[in-house]
Amino acid sequence: MTTIRDVIKGKGDQVWTVTPESTVGAALALLAERNLGCVLVTAEKNQIAGIFSERDFTRKMACERRLPGEILVREFMTTKVYSVSPDDTIESCMTTMTNRRFRHLPVMEGERLVGIVSIGDVVKAALSDKELLIEQLEGYIAHG
Repeated sequence: MTTIRDVIKGKGDQVWTVTPESTVGAALALLAERNLGCVLVTAEKNQIAGIFSERDFTRKMACERRLPGEILVREFMTTKVYSVSPDDTIESCMTTMTNRRFRHLPVMEGERLVGIVSIGDVVKAALSDKELLIEQLEGYIAHG
């Protein structure tokens, strides 16, 4: 069974971050430059303070009269951040993402940030697992 650790090994452990004092404009530039859907917001000692996503921006900017360069990330970020463990299965991660309507989850090993997974990463891994199972069953039937 595939775990989140396997997903991180395949995609890499790079995590892009901003601080709560970064401007929304700077965070958006990073999202665009790196083709990301979110960035983690880290405070002192790399502790996760929140997560800032495209969704956070679009929902909160609709009522805003200031420019993104005038707004701090801490004003728009989601502060209640859920995470997964590297040892969690992709199925349990997908369930959390679906039930909580998250598109991204940080991967924490104890207190240490070891990566981030998106719903796309998890779905890709689940499809790969299913394809492997189908191949194994076809081989069993053909040579059984």
